Amino acid sequence: MQRRIPLRLIGIILAPTAIAAFVIGIFAAGIVSLGHPQAAAKQEDFGVDSGPPAQGGGPGSFAAVADRVIPAVVNIAAEKKVAVGRRGAPEFGGPLEDLFREFFRDFPDMPRERQRNALGSGVIIDADGYIVTNNHVVSGFDELLVRLSDGTEIDGEDVEIVGRDPKTDLAVIRVKTDKKLPFITYGDVAGVRVGDWAVAVGNAFGLQSTVTVGVISAKGRTGIPLPEGPSYQDFLQTDASINPGNSGGALVNTAGELIGINTAIRSPVGASVGVGFAVPVDMVRSVTSQLIQHGKVVRGFLGIRPQEITESIRKAKKLEDTGGVLVAEVIDDTPAQKSGLKPGDIIVELEGRRVETVEQFRRHVADLAPGTTISMRLKRDGKTIDKKVKLVEFPEDDLAATEDGEKPGSWFGLDVRNLTSDERDEAGVSGGVVVVSVEPGKAADDADIRQGDIILEVGDTRVVDLDDYNRAVQRLVADREPTLLRLQRGSVKMYVAVEP
Repeated sequence: MQRRIPLRLIGIILAPTAIAAFVIGIFAAGIVSLGHPQAAAKQEDFGVDSGPPAQGGGPGSFAAVADRVIPAVVNIAAEKKVAVGRRGAPEFGGPLEDLFREFFRDFPDMPRERQRNALGSGVIIDADGYIVTNNHVVSGFDELLVRLSDGTEIDGEDVEIVGRDPKTDLAVIRVKTDKKLPFITYGDVAGVRVGDWAVAVGNAFGLQSTVTVGVISAKGRTGIPLPEGPSYQDFLQTDASINPGNSGGALVNTAGELIGINTAIRSPVGASVGVGFAVPVDMVRSVTSQLIQHGKVVRGFLGIRPQEITESIRKAKKLEDTGGVLVAEVIDDTPAQKSGLKPGDIIVELEGRRVETVEQFRRHVADLAPGTTISMRLKRDGKTIDKKVKLVEFPEDDLAATEDGEKPGSWFGLDVRNLTSDERDEAGVSGGVVVVSVEPGKAADDADIRQGDIILEVGDTRVVDLDDYNRAVQRLVADREPTLLRLQRGSVKMYVAVEP
């Protein structure tokens, strides 16, 4: 009788042999590497740069980039007095405290002042102390403190704001020091490709000289809804980790050259999820040079409100494609009106270049100097028309806001509506508007205006309805001066100062 060998016994005998053969095969194939996991594969096989030369970090290390960039990146701390609510009743202890707690229970929180700290980053671009950062890092703050990578702190009168440009969310500050400072060199954004290495250096969560690595995941990102609200967007997108505190820091290539200023993230949790945005270096160079020379950015102004051409608009207009921009509004007494542009025109070419998007169109016009005569080609009622228009300087008022497509007074940060008759009766007021929402980081948020507040007066203007409110806020756009709002919170009336 033939004896069978149990399958379990066969498995016990063969398993060690199979495992040993598998391990030997792995080593023979060169799959296992004792270094960085990415170092095992030859990067040239994937058509990417092998990275900077190793200097103490081994193959694929970014240590040389960090050594080159970290000294040129600074930490910026900012302080500002803002109004916040006072919580609860005074503390007396014993039965008296219970009495006062009950007395204060129905009273709304009243504003008081405190210091709010903001932490961001900056990049030294000149040995004499010029630093580029984000506008939202320094805008509206009372005091700035700059900490260099070696721990040196500069504050007070030794830190000045040279100029700010909210439209690109860039700003330049200057520190006064006796020593020459290390500074970064500019790269060429035209040579940046999607998939290239990107290194972000900044002060994530206030942790100085933090270095993260990723790739350029997209170029030319526009239309990103951000609290900082830059209206000129042409972002580099990267998956290099960018977190709160990185704003204003450097995005560099593997040569340690600046290719962007880290500005924002898109995240449902308020921290990095691999989608960060940086202002490209060509925009940085243009804006910073003008801020240093003039203290502001001088842009060309046409005088229209451009609108994207959607597929439905294309069909209604019987256009071949969605290229170009639609003239939604022509502003009175501007170059556009004087040259005969009309609402409904489709601008398809500017200076011989095809117009693709509103963002591209805005930036092209803005980059031209006032006084420049530009040529454009447009379509009107199925006909092609060529025009020449002489640009003027971009005005710093509500006309500019209209061309940007912004709502007048958008810096205010309030969404309001008229009160219903029942709400007026319940609040005991004859007019006013009620606050529906407050945008974080805007002027109204800083002033501690809250959802449900009823605005009764804006400056010297009594607010009866939404029209009164809008007219008053439009005047504030031009003035850009602090103003008093009288509002009602619960049953208590109060004044709140709002500073743009």
